[in-house]
Amino acid sequence: MTPEHELTIAFIGNPNCGKTTLFNAYTGANLKVANWPGVTVEKVEGEIRDPHDPQKKVRLIDLPGTYSLTSYTMEERVSRRCILKGEVDVVINVVDASALEHSLYLTLQLLELGKPVVLALNMMDVVEKRGMDIDCRRLEQLLGIPVLPVSARRRAGLDVLLHAAVHYSGRIEPDREVYGLGSMPAFDIQATTMRYSPEIESQIEETMRRFLEAYPKGRNVRWHAMKLLQGDDAVEENHPGVLPEGYTEENARDFENEVIREKFQRIEGIIDQVVLQKSRQDRLTDRVDAVLTHPVWGIPVFLIVMAAVFALTFTLGDWLKGFIELGIAVLSEKSAELLSSFGASEAVASLLLDGALGGVGTIVSFLPNIFFLFLSLAFLEDSGYMARVAYVMDGIMSRLGLSGRAFIPMLLGFGCTVPAIMASRALENRRDRFKVMLVTPFMSCSARLTIYILFAEMFFGSNAGIAAYSMYIIGILVAISILAGIKAFEKIDAENWLLIELPDYKMPDARTVAIYVWEKIKDYLGKAGTTIFAATIVIWALLNFGPNGWTSDMSQSFGASLGRALVPLFEPAGLGFWQISLALIAGISAKEVVVSSCAILFGVLDAESASGMSAFAENLRAIGFGPLNAFCLMVFCLLYTPCAATLATIRRESGSWTWTGFTAFVQLAAAWLVSCAIWQTARLFVG
Repeated sequence: MTPEHELTIAFIGNPNCGKTTLFNAYTGANLKVANWPGVTVEKVEGEIRDPHDPQKKVRLIDLPGTYSLTSYTMEERVSRRCILKGEVDVVINVVDASALEHSLYLTLQLLELGKPVVLALNMMDVVEKRGMDIDCRRLEQLLGIPVLPVSARRRAGLDVLLHAAVHYSGRIEPDREVYGLGSMPAFDIQATTMRYSPEIESQIEETMRRFLEAYPKGRNVRWHAMKLLQGDDAVEENHPGVLPEGYTEENARDFENEVIREKFQRIEGIIDQVVLQKSRQDRLTDRVDAVLTHPVWGIPVFLIVMAAVFALTFTLGDWLKGFIELGIAVLSEKSAELLSSFGASEAVASLLLDGALGGVGTIVSFLPNIFFLFLSLAFLEDSGYMARVAYVMDGIMSRLGLSGRAFIPMLLGFGCTVPAIMASRALENRRDRFKVMLVTPFMSCSARLTIYILFAEMFFGSNAGIAAYSMYIIGILVAISILAGIKAFEKIDAENWLLIELPDYKMPDARTVAIYVWEKIKDYLGKAGTTIFAATIVIWALLNFGPNGWTSDMSQSFGASLGRALVPLFEPAGLGFWQISLALIAGISAKEVVVSSCAILFGVLDAESASGMSAFAENLRAIGFGPLNAFCLMVFCLLYTPCAATLATIRRESGSWTWTGFTAFVQLAAAWLVSCAIWQTARLFVG
């Protein structure tokens, strides 16, 4: 056991099995998110007390969702390494009981790792709806491990599962004494380990002998022998010289295929004995999927769903935003009175009111809109719909020269680009990963939503929602166009295809949705209090200091000089205003800064309120900035160089400054070209 905790339990399972819902049911919002040491796969941990022994601390680790424990993807390698290294005392394998046949493949692999495993049968309510019945006692006998039915969504069976995991963690792992160099009868092998055909077993036993001769202190000998025979690169790198000379990649492929075949044969035998009733009832999921996953109607339905999400974001979000606007207005008024009573100088008052409160307050006012966006995305994800979207897009992505699973990180980009870029590591092909990193920033993240809301509501009135929604469509179309252009110059077809389990539709778990939304809102507010605050202060300083020191005339400031120098670059795109140029440069720190910067640049403290927006729009129109300019600005903000955090993530994931710079250039070029095309074309018709 680890020194900091008395027990460490890892949760692992296939994607969409309810693993994270179960993990959240134990931990609540008491989570710690970081990266695994040496890699960039997200690590989620929580800490609880054993309900049967309050003095015992239990550390819970949510391992990445995976279908197997090979070494093809980063998630598989990280999960396997975490379990093997001794960090984990017991593994809870969460399976979708309604898809038991698919789930048990991972279970059999876990048993071969030599760690105590407890099987949690989740979604038993779905099993009942399908007219099935699972004999848990017989499944325990066949696998040799505890099997417990649970319901993560209903929080049923959680205490019993945790108690079983704590109790079962005391089981002794097999070590090298079990695998002596002498005879190795079958009953000496770990009771839960699967036995294969005599031909396969003879190869395993011979490799085990060779392994112990080369590495006398080795542990998990059987598992290492099997991985060496399967040609596992990670194991071969750490244990060279075990395989006999002449053992080829073809031998390894044949061995692996036979092992997989025999595993599924055993799974079929298990299913025959434990699934007592197989009469399937007509399910709502099947009828709904006939439309939602239809090759023709699936994509239009997705677009309609996203349109509904943005209608919700604007209507309810704007209603709640009014209360925050009122609070910020009162706070501004009281702050101004307080500063006046203390005799604060003009510079200090401007810094606090115009800079800090004006900039950050504008961003905070959009919190309701951001809340409803993440609430909608969490609802769609936990209901099972987002898995269908990835499935529907598989054909399109394949025709664009990408693996079908490449749409998954792009889909995540609608929430935040940083985790979306990180999710690209799940792609097996390095070429696919780089292409996804190139186009994922074109997906409209939540940070850009603040820009769309502000300028759409100022210039498009009742059509504000349509104007904002069009940004999402434009982003997708630009990404598809760039991928199609790359595909035209490539001669290599995509070799990987989407493998994803389509879960039954279900009512989203309120706890899981709440934790997801809270984490996103916390990140948003954290950014407002750090990155956006710092950028806002920098912008304020650039606008209030010039060659002659402090100035109340922004046009004489350092910021104005920088903005004017950039005007010729932005003018062909309808953005030839020094204030807009400066705001766009500031937006590279964080896209929300474009809004806070504009509020400062145009001297509007309450830009988020109805009166503030009206004054803001009048100030913009006074310099010749109209609806077409606003639309071009929204498009430019959609497509141009992403925020600093995204660039840092691209650098970390790609390992290349060259690719990071190329990505930033492509996105800036795309923003300029598309904005110019819209501005120049529209002017031909509107004059």
